[in-house]
Amino acid sequence: MSLFKKKDSKDENYISTAEARKIAKENRQTIRKFEKMRERKVIPKEEYVTEMNNSENVVEFDNLHTYFFSDTGIVKSVNGVSFDVPRGKTVGIVGESGCGKSVTSLSLMQLVQRPQGQVVEGGIRFNTGEEVVDVTKMPLKEMQKLRGNKLSMIFQEPMTSLNPVFRIGDQVDEVVALHYPDKTKEEVKARTIEMLELVGIANSQGVYNMYPHELSGGMRQRIMIAMGLACDPELIIADEPTTALDVTIQAQILDLLRDLKDRLNTSIMLITHDLGVIAEMADYIVVMYAGKVVEKGTAEEIFANPCHPYTIGLMNSKPVVGKKVDRLYSIPGKVPNPINMPDYCYFKDRCDKCIDCCNGLYPEEIKLSETHSVSCYLYADKER
Repeated sequence: MSLFKKKDSKDENYISTAEARKIAKENRQTIRKFEKMRERKVIPKEEYVTEMNNSENVVEFDNLHTYFFSDTGIVKSVNGVSFDVPRGKTVGIVGESGCGKSVTSLSLMQLVQRPQGQVVEGGIRFNTGEEVVDVTKMPLKEMQKLRGNKLSMIFQEPMTSLNPVFRIGDQVDEVVALHYPDKTKEEVKARTIEMLELVGIANSQGVYNMYPHELSGGMRQRIMIAMGLACDPELIIADEPTTALDVTIQAQILDLLRDLKDRLNTSIMLITHDLGVIAEMADYIVVMYAGKVVEKGTAEEIFANPCHPYTIGLMNSKPVVGKKVDRLYSIPGKVPNPINMPDYCYFKDRCDKCIDCCNGLYPEEIKLSETHSVSCYLYADKER
């Protein structure tokens, strides 16, 4: 049997050298076009100043498309995402790994890795308090003024986010000094100590002089939260803030976030796999699958009446206290290849509730109530 693939027997993931060269050439042309627009010396303010659809929202994602241009094709990580983050509320984003949760948040922070990663369509409207801007069109210099001051992100793994060769105090001081250039060294240190105490660190003076490896996982996560809150942002993005923490520390971190949100009236975008965390923290829930929002609504609506088969599968896969099962439920099948996405519903090949019209185009968003919507043909008659 030959080890080499014949031309007529290649599988769907096989790409010839000629095809790879063609894809790379097309990608370079597309990337050059986006980078040319972004690297202009002067970007008029009229291009990125806009208005909110609802003045009560702090962020509005509007048909966001974020793609990565790879040598094997275009990876559609975020493929038409739309949802709102109301002021003073917590919005939980849930979905399995690779569904586009983190890329959505990185698009908001303008931290998608360029030049391969690009926001190709849609927008993200953000209310800074003084004006409303579309952050996808903002120049980098203006965006740097928002990061930390108005938008802040708590990254997923605190050990890799903190620099191991610098003391904790130096790293938090840098954030404060960057955004408050008028403060003296003494005032910057006082603000850092204040933030360490705010996140529940008792020995704040001692921790100020420690290195990251001298702290536990929970303490390092508190440091990341202190850095995120140092400039009183309008929105905090918490990307799986309880990853790799034991349940006791998880509860403390969640209580801390909830307390800070209520005290500072800050909005939170909470990204997590844990439905228990979502149930405890979120006011609204956004369920993502393969780069799209399949269902969204209030926490009560999603947990009391999950509608999309994927959401129902997620609910069934969590363990239930007092119920003994031989094996936990898992959704059968696998996520489709993000490079060659089908025209029909992305969940169709894993769904046990398919009907004839599921073979058609991807279903549009169907409103079940003022706040609850789902993208599934099962509910098309209900909307009518």
